[in-house]
This record gives sequence, structure tokens and C-alpha cells, in this order.
Amino acid sequence: MTPAAAKACLAPLQLAMANFAEAPVRSSLKNVFSQTANIQLCHPFGMLCGPEALYETAYAPLFAALPDLERREMITMAGTTPQGQDWVGIMGNYMGSFLAPWLGIPPTGHLTHMRFHEFYRLEEGKVTEMQAIWDIPEVMAQANAWPMAPQLGAFLCTPAPMTQDGLRLSGNGDAAMERVVSMLTDLCRHPAEGGPEIMQLETHWHPRFNWYGPTGIGTGRGIAGFRHWHQIPFLRGMPDRKLDAMGDLMSHWIGEGEYVCETGWPNMRLTLSGDGWMGLPPLGQEVLMRSLDFWRVENGLIRENWVLVDLLDIYRQVGIDVFARLAEFNKAKPGGSISLNNGMPS
Repeated sequence: MTPAAAKACLAPLQLAMANFAEAPVRSSLKNVFSQTANIQLCHPFGMLCGPEALYETAYAPLFAALPDLERREMITMAGTTPQGQDWVGIMGNYMGSFLAPWLGIPPTGHLTHMRFHEFYRLEEGKVTEMQAIWDIPEVMAQANAWPMAPQLGAFLCTPAPMTQDGLRLSGNGDAAMERVVSMLTDLCRHPAEGGPEIMQLETHWHPRFNWYGPTGIGTGRGIAGFRHWHQIPFLRGMPDRKLDAMGDLMSHWIGEGEYVCETGWPNMRLTLSGDGWMGLPPLGQEVLMRSLDFWRVENGLIRENWVLVDLLDIYRQVGIDVFARLAEFNKAKPGGSISLNNGMPS
């Protein structure tokens, strides 16, 4: 399947979700997805089967909490993996007025944003598999209902590519793919093979690159920001991290033009050791990480990297119920829905 043909399969659903309404979204899901599609969503949604379960479990509660829900896409790319599978990767934000509780998060009455990374595998024109992470902690932070350790990186509504071309990608992505794979190969040489210099970050990353991490980690600017606000604490806590293609780990890679994306469910194996990570103690316990990523290459160097990790699932694996903590920390706050009139005198 060509990238253009693959994107065309998702277009009706994208159109329906741009200005969300129940009937057209339900209809589009039914038409775009196989009725037995394997749907793998971030914690707490889990594994689902078919479009009806996807709507009822994930979208209906979100729409009830944000009744003017809209989906703003910033990157849409497609391609065929080296294994011969056709995938579409989409990055953007769900946005809307947060007027009713959602997953125990108290509403704010304000416009709320939540980044998503969603990947769709296509067979004979239908989605047969979906892998998706929603940045649910991003909503917790905006509601001042944070139940986890403070993040080190900056908090912001993640921007679109600075080139503003994420929705009109085309062309061969082999060169961009080679750069990203080479960067990750060098990244994994440290600490087993030597100090930080062995990663050769300056040969892969643009001096002004942005690393847009998930809420709980945050955003870093340049090599210094990436190292201080993410990589140093990450490797101190889990120095044995291992990437995909090992045992039960598997990633799916596609490149298009100057962009690369990768989805893995899971794609990394780590042991919580050292001095712990993100408030998690060094339990000596192995965890599996789901990470869905997008990269943009500029003049042969990586300029932007959007990363979402299912952090809530990491907490789940070590026996911490983040949603129970959320409820405990926020039980004194007013509950229920918020009603806002148009502000005009009656």
C-alpha cells in the first residue's frame, strides 16, 4: 500500500474527530476498523477488541468530560515496515473544555490539552491493529491534581513541527531512518561500552533540537536539556535498558520524507535499580516500557523528537495505583460537573 493510500483509509475518521460528535465518530470507527481489530491502549484502558469497545471504553468517557472535544493533528505519516506491514502514525492533541470528571481527574472549566500518539496497522484497507498512548498525566497536571513525583523537564502544550509540514509529508524516508537508527545504536553503547561521550550526541542531534517527553518527564532543549532533564536520571535509575528485537520486544518503524516514527508494545526492557527513577525506588524489578516516538530530521541532524511513554503502566507494573493516589490527594476538592453559561446577562 502506498503512503497516500494508507492515509486515505484513515481520512474519514480524522475528519469525524476534528469536531467530535457521537454519531459520525461511531460510524467512522465502524467503517475504518475491522470488527475484530486488536486495540492496545495505554493504562488504564488496556487491550480491547473492535471499534465498539474502543468507543465505549475510551472515547465516550472523554467526550462526556470534554463535550466540545476536538482532535488537532500535527503529524500524519505512513509507510511499510521492513517486515512488510502497512502502518499509519499520527501525533496531535485532543482539546476541549474540561467540564466533568474523567478517570477521577477533577474538571477545571478551562480548555485542556492532551497529546496523543496513535498508530494503525492496515490490512486490505481496514485497521486491524491500533497502538496508542494518550498523555493522561498531562490532564492531571492541568487540573492541579498531580499524584506522582515532580517532573524535571518543562511543561508545555507540545507544539507542531517548526516547519509546519507534518500533515503533508511525502518522499523517501531512508536517509532520515538511517540517522535515527544510528543515533539509537550509539545511545545504547553507554554505559556498557564507555562514558557519555561514546553516544556521540553532537553527531546526531541538532544544536537546537527539542525533545518533547511525556508529562512526568517533560521537555528538554538541546543536548544539555536532554541530558539533565531526562537521560541522566533515566540511566541512573535503569542503566541496563535494552531496546526492541529481543525476545518478546518488537517495534514497527516507518520513514517518510524527513520524518521517522516507531511504535513498540512494548519495545524496551529495564530494571529499576541505581537510585530509582521518577520517585520509583530501586526495587531491582524488571519492567517493560511502551514508547511511541516521532522524529524530524533537518539537514541530516535530528531537530525535533516527540516521545510518549506509558508512564502509568510503569507504575502499575511495580504495584502503584496512580489513580488511587489521585483520589487520595484530591478527595477534598469539589466533585461533579461544571456548568458555564455564555457570560451574557439574561
